[in-house]
Amino acid sequence: MPELPEVETVARGLALRLTGRRVLQVILNRADLRFPLPPGLVARLEGRRVERIARRAKYLLFHLEGGGVLLAHLGMSGRMVLDRNGTDAAKHDHVMFRFDDGTVLRFNDARRFGLLDYAATAEALHRHPRLAHLGPEPLGNGFSGPVLAQALAGRATAIKAALLDQRVVAGLGNIYVCESLYWARLSPRRRAGTVAGERAERLAAAIRDVLERAIAAGGSSLRDYVQASGELGYFQHHWAVYGKEGAPCPDCGCGRGIRRLVQGGRSTFYCAKLQR
Repeated sequence: MPELPEVETVARGLALRLTGRRVLQVILNRADLRFPLPPGLVARLEGRRVERIARRAKYLLFHLEGGGVLLAHLGMSGRMVLDRNGTDAAKHDHVMFRFDDGTVLRFNDARRFGLLDYAATAEALHRHPRLAHLGPEPLGNGFSGPVLAQALAGRATAIKAALLDQRVVAGLGNIYVCESLYWARLSPRRRAGTVAGERAERLAAAIRDVLERAIAAGGSSLRDYVQASGELGYFQHHWAVYGKEGAPCPDCGCGRGIRRLVQGGRSTFYCAKLQR
């Protein structure tokens, strides 16, 4: 599933091309994705100009003139790709948007785990059930070591599982949690409630650094993810531990190699010597 850096990369790519453009036509090639499409979606979007495109957690937010906001989630295999090749739908192009400069935005989703939703106003967006429960943005000014420590206080679950909880930090997924814990030198098995003080400061800084580096590299391309231009991301070439079971630790030369364990049904990769 695309995580925060991938969604941020897509949002920035779309913003460069679509900000100020007017939606001329919305083509729905099916009535649902993961959930039914919002009723009246075509009428709500056609004729309206895109004022800005942003991101909240793993959601793309298309802010439209008049105050409406289109929410999009890429799910497991979703892509939002721009082109100028007319309106003929390719396989799995479930929703298509045609703009006043000839640009076509295709929402392609082979597994149909993505979704589209709508908020009538920017104010309603903050109360939207898909966003209201989310924790702080890890790249925002409201995220810090003390904020993270407060969210983790009293939690007996492993820190790996806690960081995947979107109520603790918004937008993190398996890849970037593994990478952040490695650079913070914290074991994925450590009890979340023990991550306070200097440990929380290290972890918050590592999360921010890993995400910023991933965004600069265009995200990580696994299976279906591409940028809005159709290009692949490149951060997978800079992973320290994720997917590297048995490979040497890049920072300690311990000889034990990167280990893999399963937590909550997901693979975790870590260095048993460095991460405590």
